[in-house]
Amino acid sequence: MKLLSVNLGHAVAVPWTDHPEGVTGIDKRPVDGPVRVSAPGPKGVGGSGLAGDTVCSLKHHGGDDQAVYAMAREDLDEWERELGRTLSDGAFGENLTTRGLDVSGALIGERWRIGPEVVLEVTSGRIPCRTFQGHMGEKGWVKRFTQRGAPGAYLRVIVPGEVRAGDAVEIVHRPGHEVTVALQFRAVTTERTLLPRVLAAGAALHPEVLRTAREYEDKYGA
Repeated sequence: MKLLSVNLGHAVAVPWTDHPEGVTGIDKRPVDGPVRVSAPGPKGVGGSGLAGDTVCSLKHHGGDDQAVYAMAREDLDEWERELGRTLSDGAFGENLTTRGLDVSGALIGERWRIGPEVVLEVTSGRIPCRTFQGHMGEKGWVKRFTQRGAPGAYLRVIVPGEVRAGDAVEIVHRPGHEVTVALQFRAVTTERTLLPRVLAAGAALHPEVLRTAREYEDKYGA
């Protein structure tokens, strides 16, 4: 398992974003050399966990529990075949493109060591939005991406440090539950009856997902 690329984005003006200034940092490109990774601060205040990476919409993106976004190269390859076009590393706006790691099959709370020092913890799957659809330029993209159910993973930073393309990725902790990123994603999108099941992941869940699951269980029961 390894890190194929580290991808950074900068604010670019586009016509298809809800951002009030009409800008987005979703178009991320691989960079050479080491990149510093650290906790950026609470959502709404902190942006990306990667130095030099721009998050424009702090209301919906960035913050400690969405500090890093990872996508498996294997999933990008599947989309390439379906879409009939090349998808470069970073094409989905991911900070980290991996090889040999089942990102959407990772457990919530699973921890990865990347390189000699950085440790990240899986918190949730990525929810597609209008900006993602505009970036991809594919009709019905939000629906198609959701139906595929392989959203990639958001991660929080447990141990800061530097990462670079080619770093080894090692799973150093797997929690004792069965709540995967894919299951959590389905629970908050297409199969909300699954929400009580994701509570098994406890405090490792993204706080917004944890709150949604608790509210659903209080209203409808387990």
